[in-house]
Amino acid sequence: MSKTMPHYIIVFAVLALVPCSLSSKTVGGGCLYPQFYDRSCPNAQEIVKNVVAKAVEKEPRMAASLLRLHFHDCFVKGCDASVLLDSSESIISEKRSNPNRNSARGFDVIDKIKAALEKECPQTVSCADILALAARDSTVLIGGPSWEVPLGRRDSKGASLSGSNNNIPAPNNTFQTILTKFKLQGLDIVDLVALSGSHTIGNARCTSFRQRLYHQSGNAQPDYTLDQAYASQLRANCPRSGGDQNLFVLDFVSPIKFDNSYFKNLLANKGLLNSDQVLFTKNGVSSELVKAYAYNQELFFEHFAKSMVKMGNISPLTGKKGEIRMNCRKVNIA
Repeated sequence: MSKTMPHYIIVFAVLALVPCSLSSKTVGGGCLYPQFYDRSCPNAQEIVKNVVAKAVEKEPRMAASLLRLHFHDCFVKGCDASVLLDSSESIISEKRSNPNRNSARGFDVIDKIKAALEKECPQTVSCADILALAARDSTVLIGGPSWEVPLGRRDSKGASLSGSNNNIPAPNNTFQTILTKFKLQGLDIVDLVALSGSHTIGNARCTSFRQRLYHQSGNAQPDYTLDQAYASQLRANCPRSGGDQNLFVLDFVSPIKFDNSYFKNLLANKGLLNSDQVLFTKNGVSSELVKAYAYNQELFFEHFAKSMVKMGNISPLTGKKGEIRMNCRKVNIA
């Protein structure tokens, strides 16, 4: 009798190794790979794309909202859909944090995606993976790059209000504070500048940049790194007091198109948020990346796609950790 391994066992062993060899290494050491649902829910990605497409067609701004949800999820306890949980007896929702309160949106779209997936393949596709796919599909729908999304994340059974308040970069943070928050997630300066390019779409509230117009360093003086003609336009709808929720496009050149005009705006000192403009004014490496992306959209798209995969790999729950929620807003009943 031959001592060599039977052929069918060799084939099975090789196939078993394929998924992890195709995956990106994650910060948490888990194994994610794009083909995760190929057998358990083969139509999963198509279902997500169809619901997102309808939502973005109805309201183009939704693309930015869905992209932002994924970012705000991953920076708090990893990419585990904790941002989607509503408050309950045991959970204080991240939706109540300063970065999310009155601004995070798109939860209803995630609900529609989850309902469609539960109908197709019950308790199979995680809410965390829905967020990752919706972010990619939103980007593509408005002209941005595409990328293969590694899948296999599971959903958390808890949330972190303090993590949401402390880990997500704020509009008025210094450059060094923002970079530190990225580094704590295993991301670097290239990821910081590339991912900031997502501000080529979406809106910001008056309250998030008012200090630049009136009292940038607490000295009753405006931020003179902001183009003063642009600042004058902003003051018309962002007064010294009141109008906190008034919305302004982050990229006034092409607000609903994913392109590199955001970086061109920074070169012209017309970044809306302080956290945008400091990318060009406060660090030499960052400044050179801003210039590179402003002159080369293809390079920006390439780096953005790589950084999105890298961000999506932050500390996922895999294997038997966490759960697959049936409703993205609440944990499953034991």
